[in-house]
Amino acid sequence: MTTVQDSGRRGYLRFGVSASGPMDAAAFAIANALVGNGPGAACLEFALTGGSFELSRPARLAVTGGSLEIVVDGRRVPAWRAFHARAGARITLGALRDAVWGYLAVSGGIDTVPVMGSRATHLRSGLGGLDGRSLRPGDVLPLGEESGAPLLALARPFRPRSAPIHVVPGPQAHFFDADAWRSLTREPFRVTSKRDRMAMILEGPLLSSARGHDIVSDGTVMGSIQIPPSGHPVILMADRQTTGGYAKIATVITCDIGRLAQTVSRDPIAFRPIAPEAAIAYEREARMRLREAISDLSPAPEPRT
Repeated sequence: MTTVQDSGRRGYLRFGVSASGPMDAAAFAIANALVGNGPGAACLEFALTGGSFELSRPARLAVTGGSLEIVVDGRRVPAWRAFHARAGARITLGALRDAVWGYLAVSGGIDTVPVMGSRATHLRSGLGGLDGRSLRPGDVLPLGEESGAPLLALARPFRPRSAPIHVVPGPQAHFFDADAWRSLTREPFRVTSKRDRMAMILEGPLLSSARGHDIVSDGTVMGSIQIPPSGHPVILMADRQTTGGYAKIATVITCDIGRLAQTVSRDPIAFRPIAPEAAIAYEREARMRLREAISDLSPAPEPRT
């Protein structure tokens, strides 16, 4: 599945339209920076496997998100750094080996028509991107204007912290007793294959709400952890519904959402509770690390073939 995504559609939650945008915001931002795009330019986001593309004009490109084979006109090029490609070049992106979501940025960005101020694709409502859908063979995408920036590379690998996924109490945290919280924060879970841009379903210890699972629907955010009657946690993601009727035990902190989204299906994850003040501190640290990574980008030679 490949969609056009920019930094997201803002200001429409009250109308039932979630932001969409990238599942891994840091990988998306670095892809744009490597080709000299602004931080909100539209890229292609692909799940698991990239596919093949043909360029209509010369461009700089970069692929981020994970490790994969990238072949341009028969030559291999590395991920996480920019490279040139000629008009008519065929770019083939293989399967991600250690991640779920990849990003292909093209200098000038993907120039589809903005809908409600954004080019981000929201699949369930059919908004944005290319006709509000994922790409199909033969699709043609308009490209923005080249800026003429040099090829850029990271000064050092950008790796997210290796640690449990941090959560803060959710709006219905009081629905859950100590046993449920102990299970959530001390026992391992696994990401199942039941996942997409809307939500991820986990398997592990079943969580039960002492006050019932159904609530009067209220607002959700990316990272909300709902507990439906099945007891399997459901984590809401970029294309989530804006309100939900299941009790939310916790919320994944913003800077850990990309790492959660990139967890390969069947891999274990663990949650650790932190206070809201600590979540803010983690977010500030994560933003600083991303700013430093982007500010340290430097011109790089053309990759050897």
